[in-house]
Amino acid sequence: MPIRPLPLLAATAALGLCAAGLASWVDTPASAAAFPAPPAEKAVPKGDQVAVLAGGCFWGIEGLFEHVRGVRSVTAGYAGGTRADATYRAVSSERTGHAEAVRIVYDPSQVSYGTLLKVFFSVAHDPTQVDRQFPDTGPSYRSAVFPQNPGQRQVAAAYIAALGQARVFARPVATKIETGAFYPAESYHQDFLRRNPTNSYIRRYDAPKLAALRSSWPALYRN
Repeated sequence: MPIRPLPLLAATAALGLCAAGLASWVDTPASAAAFPAPPAEKAVPKGDQVAVLAGGCFWGIEGLFEHVRGVRSVTAGYAGGTRADATYRAVSSERTGHAEAVRIVYDPSQVSYGTLLKVFFSVAHDPTQVDRQFPDTGPSYRSAVFPQNPGQRQVAAAYIAALGQARVFARPVATKIETGAFYPAESYHQDFLRRNPTNSYIRRYDAPKLAALRSSWPALYRN
């Protein structure tokens, strides 16, 4: 991941970004009170369910959702592309159409799909950024939701609309609702945050997300 080892100022300068503006969302995401309650599903599904979400580097998204109460497991991978398989080398070329994503297995009796979306939009990433997240740039780092059934699609569309109506963010939500198979990433990407807590990228961009989850949604956070 060639861009991740760069210092923050070097990365932002290379992308022509304002370092202060970039850092502000990482350190101080939108207030939890600003987020509308997620729409309820018409019926609570029985048994474990799957959610697939993409919001930039999958290291932090995976590590964050591993700390959400009711989540059984999280797998880093790729979704939304046109090829019948996916590898990091191919996806990072930006020629396959895939996005770095996570597959979340959750217990709907403990956490709803809408609540997962609330976490996703509030502390997991900046949904107003287009084809990038912080120092990572390109369509593979886009913000996208991959509903696994019609109920999830309905909830996702309604929540994105509600965020816009509530004007939670200063800019429009760029998150797209997409389709596409999920492919697990290579083993060295799995549980990266847990295995590498002192990594400079993890400390700068992902540790603040865990802190935001713990402070903004304490009832959802688990160690």
